[in-house]
Amino acid sequence: MSAIRLVATAAFGLEAVVARELDALGYTEHRTEDGRVAFSADPLAVARTNLWLRSADRVLVEVGRFPATDFGQLFDGAHALPWEEWIPEDAAFPVRGKAVRSQLMSVPDAQALVKKAIVERLKARYRRNWFAETGAPVPIEVGIVRDQVTLSIDSSGAGLHKRGYREGVGQAPLKETLAAALVLLSHWNRDRLLADPFCGSGTIPIEAALIGRDMAPGAARRFAAESFPWIDAAQWQRAREEVRDRARPALGERILATDSDRRALGQARKHAARAGVDADIHIQQAAVGEFRTSREYGCVISNPPYGVRLGGDGEVERVYADMADAFAPLSSWSLYVLTTHPRLEALFDRKATRRRKLYNGGIECTYYQFAGPRPPLRPCPEG
Repeated sequence: MSAIRLVATAAFGLEAVVARELDALGYTEHRTEDGRVAFSADPLAVARTNLWLRSADRVLVEVGRFPATDFGQLFDGAHALPWEEWIPEDAAFPVRGKAVRSQLMSVPDAQALVKKAIVERLKARYRRNWFAETGAPVPIEVGIVRDQVTLSIDSSGAGLHKRGYREGVGQAPLKETLAAALVLLSHWNRDRLLADPFCGSGTIPIEAALIGRDMAPGAARRFAAESFPWIDAAQWQRAREEVRDRARPALGERILATDSDRRALGQARKHAARAGVDADIHIQQAAVGEFRTSREYGCVISNPPYGVRLGGDGEVERVYADMADAFAPLSSWSLYVLTTHPRLEALFDRKATRRRKLYNGGIECTYYQFAGPRPPLRPCPEG
């Protein structure tokens, strides 16, 4: 199969992060839209992007797109696409969808009609009137935005945030994809100290360790596309060999992960071990007010509790006041904080270098980025 159209979907605000990840993988020709980055590549890219993309939600294979303002146009457009090239005779092909600012706003009706159109197309190809759908799933996505329909195949299956290392989670858990994006948006690298004083169940430190060691986030899981007949098993083997070859040794500078919640720290230790990065993270119980360091340079990347996650305004203010006091001596550190708190800059007595609107679940947050000075270069060893 020659080049195919692929779409990496993303939460609002993370499209540019996903685009940079695609650049790093060698897929530099792409188009960024709201919630998605589209690009063309060979089938091997399906395996590589599912394994490597850290901040994307899913990787979709775009089968076709067309305008539709009524259900007749939707049926005709869906029926005209070459579904027989993508869906085997015994495959299960569930259809799910969404509609935004379009005349076709009944998602259940749109899903049912696309399903019917696909069945009618496959009837003609396979010369049968009924499909048991007992084989491997080929999930179909219907997206209708401003009367433009995009029909795709979901190559990921479970969302890409499901890395496989996380079992139980604490209150208001941060998605792995968002945690990875917070790290990728920072100036942290594996040679700098990283601290998260609100680590909870460990998602930010674990994602940072995976990034620092160049470990693929999807290495320990499987994907829907692994059963697609048009992607040769040898390509998946090649992609997974790349995962093994690229992994780097343990971090020279262990990540510091602290929290006041002992139960959450127990989860963090289990998750770090399951992710294979427990040796890269020092996990310790401590409140943010106890945070101390003698290091002149470093990074803090954290997702402190919001008002919706705490008991009331008084407790919120106490936690943030303690955080401001703990961070005040860190004038040469870079601080990255995701929060809903409206007065973070005033509390820190420091103007953010950049603010970025992001969403933690359905909660609108601001990612405050306080960039510190660049650490001096280490002298090269003699000899």
